[in-house]
Formats: sequence, structure tokens, C-alpha cells
Amino acid sequence: MYFRIFLAFSLVIFLNSCIKKKEATYLPTEKTNPYEIYKEGLAAFKENDFLYASKKFTEAELNFDIPKFAAKAAIMSSYSLYGINFYEESEENIERYLKNYPVDKHVIYAHYLLAVIHFEQIGGEQHDLKPLLATKEKIDFFLEKYPDTEYAIDLKFKQDLLENQFAAKELYIAKYYILVQKWVPAINRLKSIVKNYDKTIFIEEALHRLVEIHYHIGLEAEANKYASILGYNYNSSEWFKQSYKVLNRNYNIIQKNESKRKKNVLKKIINIIK
Repeated sequence: MYFRIFLAFSLVIFLNSCIKKKEATYLPTEKTNPYEIYKEGLAAFKENDFLYASKKFTEAELNFDIPKFAAKAAIMSSYSLYGINFYEESEENIERYLKNYPVDKHVIYAHYLLAVIHFEQIGGEQHDLKPLLATKEKIDFFLEKYPDTEYAIDLKFKQDLLENQFAAKELYIAKYYILVQKWVPAINRLKSIVKNYDKTIFIEEALHRLVEIHYHIGLEAEANKYASILGYNYNSSEWFKQSYKVLNRNYNIIQKNESKRKKNVLKKIINIIK
């Protein structure tokens, strides 16, 4: 009987100690001050320690109770990641920010930063077309939705550069087709430049290549048509001179005679001055 009493007493003590330990485990911890964390992030940001700054801004965001402060911390974290070319991580942060804070005052800047991130990842004309298309989509979206903002000026400039990239891509592919003598796809690529990218720096060469190809395959009327377009718009360019040489085999002789005539005139003027 004494044994049973002792066993019951021991069991009560054991259960009581377990309950106290359990209660101690779940005691609330002291809340971190988000303003101090944000200040740490800002100090690191000013020192160009963007990785540490991003971590502190994210930590501050998670501890802020006021949405506008949390949103500010989120966008600062995104920019910090962009500052060290962590493009993928920065884009993920921005997308999360846009989802969580859709009415925040920095939403316009977030969309601008997204467009810039895509733009800075564009490769040369030999690279994949996908980054070009993604960048175009982001820039077009911004310019359509926020055309009168200060960021629109920069994106319009980038849009022009983007058009040149598209034209360069088309010209690169066209030259490949010319190299392997696939005239029809080459012509189609060059015509695409003439039709869609006529304000780019590649329009002159595209017109010249159309002159070359059409003359080579015996379509002289078409060659003359594109030469006329080139001459009318860019008659002082080197590409026009090259096209003129294609259609006029004596062009070099004419050039030499013209040069000789100019030298004689210059000589006469010098003699008169003397």
C-alpha cells in the first residue's frame, strides 16, 4: 500500500515538472525592433554592402506592423539585390512585393526596375531571342500604363536601343542565310528590317544586301528598286556607294576620274593664290 502511495506521489511530481517545462518552452520572445534593423540595412546600403543590406531590409519587412514601412523595406531589398547583379533574386523579390503591396506608392518604380533588370540581361545578336521579347513586353507594359512618369523617358531611350537589337538579330540571321545561299529566307529577314526597324542603324545595310541578292539572282528591277530607296534616303552613305558599285561596274573608274578632276581644280586654285 505504501508503495502505491509513493508511486502516485512520484507521478504527480513528474507530470507537474513536465507541464512547467512545456510552459517555459512557449514563453513569448521579445519582438525585434524593425526600425533599428532598417537603419542597419540603410547603413550597409550607403557603404555599398548590398548583400548585407538586402538581408537586413528583408528582416525589417518581416517585423514591421505598418504595411507602408514593410513595403519600403521590400523594395529596398529588391534594389540592393539588383545592385550586385542578383537579377533573378531581385526579380523574385519585386514580384512578391507587387503581390503583397499592390497599392503601395513605389509600385511604379518596381515595374520600372523590372524592365531595367530584363534590359540589362540582353545579349548580343548571336544570343537567344527570349530575353529580347521579355524585355520588350516589360517596357511596352510600362510605357502604356505609366507614359508620363519620369522613368518613361529612360525606358523610351532603352526601347530605341531594343529596336536596334531586334534589327541586329534579323541582320545576323540574314547574313547566315546569304552565306549558305538560301536567298528567300535571307530576303525575308532583310525585308523585316526594312518594314519593322526602318529607324535603326541597320536599315542602310539591309537595303544594300537586298540590292546585292536581287542583282545576284537576276532580278535587276528589284535590285534597282532597293537601290533607289537607299539612294533617296541615304545617298551619302557608304552602303549606297557599295550598292552603286553592284549596279555600275565602272564605278571605280568614275571615282578615280572624279578624284583626278578635283585634284586638278585644287591645283589651279593654289596657283591662282600664289
